[in-house]
Amino acid sequence: MDLSVIIVNYNVKYFLEQCLCSVQKAITNIDAEIIVIDNHSNDGSLAYLRPLFPSVIFLANEKNVGFGKANNIALLQAKGDFILFLNPDTIVNESCFTQCISFLKNNANAGAAGVRMIDGSGKFLPESKRSFPSPLSSFYKLIGLASLFPSSKRFNHYALGHLDENKTYEIDVLAGAFLMIKKEVLEKVKGFDESFFMYGEDIDLSFRIQQVGYKIFYLGETTIIHFKGESAKKQNINYVRMFYAAMDIFVRKHYGAIISFFFSMFIRLAIAIRTLTSLFQRIFLKISFSKTGAENDFSQSLIVGSSEEQKEINNLLQKNTLSGIDSLQNINQFHAIRKLIFCIGDLSYSEIIHFVQSNPDYRFRFHAKGSKSIVGSDSKKGSGETIAV
Repeated sequence: MDLSVIIVNYNVKYFLEQCLCSVQKAITNIDAEIIVIDNHSNDGSLAYLRPLFPSVIFLANEKNVGFGKANNIALLQAKGDFILFLNPDTIVNESCFTQCISFLKNNANAGAAGVRMIDGSGKFLPESKRSFPSPLSSFYKLIGLASLFPSSKRFNHYALGHLDENKTYEIDVLAGAFLMIKKEVLEKVKGFDESFFMYGEDIDLSFRIQQVGYKIFYLGETTIIHFKGESAKKQNINYVRMFYAAMDIFVRKHYGAIISFFFSMFIRLAIAIRTLTSLFQRIFLKISFSKTGAENDFSQSLIVGSSEEQKEINNLLQKNTLSGIDSLQNINQFHAIRKLIFCIGDLSYSEIIHFVQSNPDYRFRFHAKGSKSIVGSDSKKGSGETIAV
């Protein structure tokens, strides 16, 4: 078997439904399997998804064992020569798997590959390509200098902001949201380090892959959507603490006592600064969303899909008034439209992802033809929107 796609789920059943629809299209011409391992969700994920995806292998943990351990459990059953660790709040294009497999097959020294990621509004996610954390780069990130100077080699070195996001590079670290690895490499490094409960395990795995003599590559020519906000509440202060606690584990494990000491000092100072800024950002987001009602407003929406698909969306929304268009070509003539609902059937994921990147003035929602939900997110810092039957 060529490919095993492993997805860890925790309470994001509707995002996972749309993810699985896109994955099934992407493996059409690949000998592949899909393994979903549920980390004891309490939203009825397995009962909802199992009937919809009979070909998917579903595993269930009796408690939330963390991201790394859950992946390791699923990895024991994986049969593919290549393993893709994929987040449930992603939508992939039809060719990204074949592009990654081809690259890894044609480069003997390549151990792992990742892709360019955008959020639900079409903005590039800088964590698609990263360097290893250092005390200074982590400090710059925490206090906001990396965000202020996104293209700076010094201030945004952690996210390699000076590298063209649309090109291929050898890099240090890939995101666990989309991480394809040769199985022979995973066997050498023995999978994820389970001491990382959440965050940092992808950095540690990337480090160990290079320790055993393989290189890591970022493929900027292929793009997926990672909604991100749904599975990682970015404005939650606990996220800030958990993420940098994971960075601390990584540094203590791989860099030695002296660097670890200085790293911890930087982290304590920067977390205090970031906690204050996070509080202000949360307040601002609450105010802005309460004013705009952006997530739940469908009054200025346009359905993009065939007439049959337009009916499907209207039925799901319990509306009969939303207008539609069957092509992406003439959308710009609808000047009052602010939200687009894509029905992926006649349209491909590839052309929709391309459109999303090129048209930042719209808000986007996604629905695979025949599925029972609509999902989307206007910001990687928000929790997203889900609508289901």
